[in-house]
Amino acid sequence: MLLRQIAHTRTGDKGDRSTISVIAYDRKNFELLEKWLTSEKVRAHFEGIVKGPVSRYSLPQLGALHFVMHNALGGGVTRSLALDAHGKCLSAKLLSLEIE
Repeated sequence: MLLRQIAHTRTGDKGDRSTISVIAYDRKNFELLEKWLTSEKVRAHFEGIVKGPVSRYSLPQLGALHFVMHNALGGGVTRSLALDAHGKCLSAKLLSLEIE
């Protein structure tokens, strides 16, 4: 199944960092997200886009995982030559991730 079938996202960006929170539609799926959606898998999914480390923060009381991706915006939103490859575009790409 695709991640978008069990979760939605909220995003942000600051400087050359992009943040994505992945929130389970149903709390019963949070355990699956926490087990399956690792920093390493997120970094691999954004290979060639995210050039720095990816940190993951677990927010079980919200049924959410929060990812901070460093060196992800081509130097920063105002410096990037990419056409809107920022928060919302990155979250749409993440939601297309296939999970088991």
